[in-house]
Amino acid sequence: MDSKKSDEVAISSDAKANYDAKGKAVEGAPPPPPPPVVVTTKATKIRNIRGKKGLAIIDIVLRLGAGSAALAAAYISGNTEQILPFFTQFFQFHAQYNDLPTFTFFVAANAVAGGYIAVSLPFSIVCIVRPHAIGPRLLLVFLDTVMVALVMSAAGASSAIVYLAHNGNLNSNWLAICMQYTDFCQALSGALVASFVAAVFFMLLVVNSTFALKRK
Repeated sequence: MDSKKSDEVAISSDAKANYDAKGKAVEGAPPPPPPPVVVTTKATKIRNIRGKKGLAIIDIVLRLGAGSAALAAAYISGNTEQILPFFTQFFQFHAQYNDLPTFTFFVAANAVAGGYIAVSLPFSIVCIVRPHAIGPRLLLVFLDTVMVALVMSAAGASSAIVYLAHNGNLNSNWLAICMQYTDFCQALSGALVASFVAAVFFMLLVVNSTFALKRK
């Protein structure tokens, strides 16, 4: 009888110890680690998609601005001419953009930039529909950089000629022809401003596409 009671007491004490071990922490033991935090990436992905779509919409707006400025520069300079009201027996004083190769290059460069914008708009729309597409963005970054170089080179070379036309150069006997061809020089100056605006838009396009590629 005593052995049975002692066995029952031992069993009950073991069960109690197991219950205490399962039910509550042992005194003096370190606290249990906090439950792992599950990070949901769904909201983050949605936020990134919206950000990429926003950058793609900005891209379209910048492209429209760049195309408008480039085409305006090409149209103004290509349709600008002035004929002075006096002439001699052998000469007629007529100024036109193709009188100088620099202005011919200026018109061609801005026309190419405007045409490029029309071709690149579908790729920009693809970036809105597929925000994570990398190929179209890389292509646009490369071509936009080429357009920056093209438009800046044309505008820079033409601005030097326009400066000489306004102010002249005594050392090289370059006369300030804008004193006679006032309308022609004013139109070319406006075209130069539009071309530099187009170049700024193309620079912003490169920066915008770089940020879009950087976002994950």
